[in-house]
Formats: sequence, C-alpha cells, structure tokens
Amino acid sequence: MNMKQTVITGLLAIMAVATVAPQAQAAIALDRTRVIFPGNEKSVSLTVRNQNPELPYLAQGWLENEEGVKLDNQSPFAVLPPVQRVEPDSQTQVKIQALPGASQLPQDRESLFYFNLREIPPQSDKPNVLQIALQTRIKMFYRPTELAAEAAKQQAIPFQEKITLERTGDSYTVKNPSPYYVTLVGASAKKGGDVVDGFEPLMVPPLGSAKLGGSAAALGATPVLVYVNDYGGQPVLTFRCSGTSCNVDETKRSQ
Repeated sequence: MNMKQTVITGLLAIMAVATVAPQAQAAIALDRTRVIFPGNEKSVSLTVRNQNPELPYLAQGWLENEEGVKLDNQSPFAVLPPVQRVEPDSQTQVKIQALPGASQLPQDRESLFYFNLREIPPQSDKPNVLQIALQTRIKMFYRPTELAAEAAKQQAIPFQEKITLERTGDSYTVKNPSPYYVTLVGASAKKGGDVVDGFEPLMVPPLGSAKLGGSAAALGATPVLVYVNDYGGQPVLTFRCSGTSCNVDETKRSQ
C-alpha cells in the first residue's frame, strides 16, 4: 500500500467513526436529571456509574453559572473530586460542596447553575481511531433554606400550579409569581394531545415571565402544559381561561 492509499484509508476510518459518534451511548451516567441543593445542606452527592462492562473511564465534573461560565475558586460551590476513575460496570459518587460564597446568594428565590460531567475514555491501542468524550449537562437549583422547607410542605399542591397564562394577540406569556424556577417541556390543547407547532421547552425564572411558543388559538380554551418536577417526573397542568387570563384548574390536578 502506497502513501496515498494509506492517507485515504486513514481518512475513511476517521469519517466512519465520526458518522456513528452522534449515536454513541455515554459510558458514564448520572443517577438524576437535575440537582436540588437545599440551603441547609453542606453538600449534595450524586451517583456516577460506568456502564461499560470492560473499560475504566475517567469522570470529570465542574459547575457553570447561569450564563454558562465555569465557576472558579471564589465561587459558591465546588465539585469534589474534580476528576476520578470509575472502574468497569461500577459506580462511585461525586460531591457538590457548598463554599462560604453560597450564603451570599439571593435568599428570596432560587439560583440556577449547571453541573457538567464529562467522560474521558481510556486511550485506544488501535490506529486511526477518533475518540470522542461525551458530556452530560444538567441543571442545579440552589434553593434557600426557607424555600426548601416551604417546597417540602407543598407536595400536595406543587408550586408550579401558581403559574398563569396571559394572552396577547395569538400568543401566551407564562407568568411565574413563585420564587422557584419552572421548567415547561410540553404544551397541547388537551391532556395527552400533540404538542402544538412552535412550542419549545422553556424555563420561567422566579418572579418572572417568558413567552410560550405556539399559537394561543391552537391551545384552545383549556391549554395543557407539562412541567418537570424535582424528581424529573413530568406532571401536567390543565388551565381554565377567562378572557385573556388562564389559571390552573385545580379540579384536574395531575398526580
């Protein structure tokens, strides 16, 4: 095989790996899809599992703020250990530790961070192999002590039920009067119905608002929104509209 053939063969090998990369399954997995950090806790531990039955992986963790900027040493939290080895088909833990700066965060509402976990595969002993480090990114909500206690009391009536819809023209604005973040992942005209065209998942900030994608006409007089709760579940909220305002219909509460 001459040099030209060798180069072409190498390129084909890299292209083949790159083609299947988007379908690759992460070896390193977390035990949850979000983190709630109560203000009265010093740390929160997450379980990290290596799903590969044969190879050890490194797991690298770090935090970012709401703008996606990596936290430095003066930040409210630290990830410990920042890098660790996870043996094949085994699990370990990573800890998010509160630092003195956490007490300086707002105490009247939640604060948003992002926890990142990147898997680092062992070096391959095969030539012309492109290795890709997959990464998981989930939300972390710092919930001040009083708000954590209040949320625990509201298990029967979740704080997400406080949101309202205000119609302007053919669109809705979601208003969130609560001190908690509300994440919406679905919007339809009826429970179990198709998601309306134009809707995109959104997160409504505490004491804030956000525009709801999709046509108000398509959502009808009893819009149904799907939210994500603290445990990653996806209950539904059915609204009852009067004029341009819509409130949650408590008689159709999702369990």
